[in-house]
Amino acid sequence: MPDDQAIIGLPGFKILSVQKPNPLIFEVYCEIKPRCPHCQSEQYRIKDTFLRKLRHESFGARVSRLEVKVHKYHCLGCKRYFNERLPGVMPHARATESFKKEVCLKHQQGISQRTLQKELFIGNATVERWYHKFVDLKSRELMGRSCPQVLGIDEHFFTKKQGYATTFVDLKSHRVFDVVLGRSEASLRGFLTKLKGRDQVRVVVMDLSETYRSIIRKYFPNAMIVADRFHVIRLINHHFLKAWSQFDEVGRKNRGLLSLMRRHEWNLKEDQRVRLKEYLTKEYPVMGAIYDFKQDLCKFMLLKSITQKGVEKYAHPFISRLNELKDHPVEALRTLGETLRSWLSEVVRMWRFTKTNSITEGLHTRMEEISRRAYGFRNFKNYRLRVIVMCS
Repeated sequence: MPDDQAIIGLPGFKILSVQKPNPLIFEVYCEIKPRCPHCQSEQYRIKDTFLRKLRHESFGARVSRLEVKVHKYHCLGCKRYFNERLPGVMPHARATESFKKEVCLKHQQGISQRTLQKELFIGNATVERWYHKFVDLKSRELMGRSCPQVLGIDEHFFTKKQGYATTFVDLKSHRVFDVVLGRSEASLRGFLTKLKGRDQVRVVVMDLSETYRSIIRKYFPNAMIVADRFHVIRLINHHFLKAWSQFDEVGRKNRGLLSLMRRHEWNLKEDQRVRLKEYLTKEYPVMGAIYDFKQDLCKFMLLKSITQKGVEKYAHPFISRLNELKDHPVEALRTLGETLRSWLSEVVRMWRFTKTNSITEGLHTRMEEISRRAYGFRNFKNYRLRVIVMCS
């Protein structure tokens, strides 16, 4: 590649001179012989000559511009007039496509429009217009994709007026597949019926939502539903804390003791273990038995990558633990047993997989950053396009 093309980054340009240190002004001309855009003829005559001044991508911290003399031609074949087209520059544009891409990538990385205005000497509205085109083009490249084989589904809050949105995540590639406004079957029906490759989905990881479970069974017939490990453990802790409040309402509000109760026993330090044991054995021995039962359930929830024989080995003791909750005198624990029995197959499948919706929760954090950077969204279409481009 010639040195001139390596410096400018555009094919077919020759540097005539360089002026001023900042901004760098390159006087160039185009070596590519033009064709008539109407009839592709190379027979024409020069009608006029004029100067085009183009903003170009930066060289380090210095802004650059191109000045190129172009011609207006009169085609001898079709008798029509046309202006000379330049490679890497759209008709009537005042900036090269590489400069527009530079602006859009900087804005996507978090640089504000006002900062770009000061550094690159362009208007806020120009940055917004270019970025919208950039996002629209990138999203079109991602449209029409087939549904991934391992899918994660979860909800997240959008706005007070429009409510919640549902996130579909490709758990293999750790990328957002799509975002749809709403979380009910009625709001998701239009998207799911048009979704390509629904039959290819093999595994769907989700929280313990009955609405989502019915949707998956209806629209993803070949998919196995796997419960999310984090949400199951959180459910167990929630009902355990409700049971604790029935025995000791005051201790339940103690933040230090609450922190110890929530943790797994193997994550406690020696002094913390002694303090917790003293509370459970001396003050409330009934809670000691419930605490040990909760720890046993959590150990079952942390099983993963187990073979089919291993699942059979652990399934029977797990079911016997759930049967103990059927006639338990504490209502919160009875409710926990009923919920886990209704999700028994989904929870047991969880033992064979390592993928969880922690990937989805991490992407939700990134989506919140996108929303904060834009000072919130009112238009869900704009929000969806930005999420698809920046999280896919």
